[in-house]
Amino acid sequence: NSSIQSREAVVSTQSTGYTTSSGRPAEGVCTGWLQKMVPSEMDEYSIPVFVRRNQGFRLPRRAITPIIMIGPGTGLAPFRGFIQHRAALKREGKEVGENVLFFGCRHQDKDFLYSDELYQYADEGTIQLYTAFSRDTEKKVYVQHIMEDNGHVIWELLEQGAHFYVCGDARHMARDVHQQLIDIIQLHGKRERKEAEAYVISMENSFRYQKDVWS
Repeated sequence: NSSIQSREAVVSTQSTGYTTSSGRPAEGVCTGWLQKMVPSEMDEYSIPVFVRRNQGFRLPRRAITPIIMIGPGTGLAPFRGFIQHRAALKREGKEVGENVLFFGCRHQDKDFLYSDELYQYADEGTIQLYTAFSRDTEKKVYVQHIMEDNGHVIWELLEQGAHFYVCGDARHMARDVHQQLIDIIQLHGKRERKEAEAYVISMENSFRYQKDVWS
């Protein structure tokens, strides 16, 4: 869409640093390499990029279709593009469906990526924004917990044909979100457990439930 950013690629990363069991400091291979590449008047960098088209993780064909996005941490990255695209359509006067984002990170003041931008979209009514900051409260709160608190919102949109997206950690987050989705359908849809599981399978088969996850 020419009204967004047609000649710019944005990469959202989180720098990884840790101490090994032997006490040696270590860093993520890719993020550690990128972190040192800060452009200046004296220094320019070029980065080799391999672009892979993801046919299985994209917006619905009809802009009026609601979308529910679960993207903690850098899992937010593709959803920023989704939101920018729908905001541009809205500015052009086109009818756009509900855009609901569940975002989570450890600390609001340290890890909340693109917070100003997202709050602006929320204030404009472009998105409904739900957040979880797991280390800012006594009890750890993750995206699956705020999904549970707002299960009625998710269920109503699913019944309107909403597409459901998950991006981020596969080992824990995606698994917990999957189970929470089934719980929400069972509770708010008044279904038996097997019926709720079948509902989710039907969403997957019709490409209404899409994942881009890694471990």
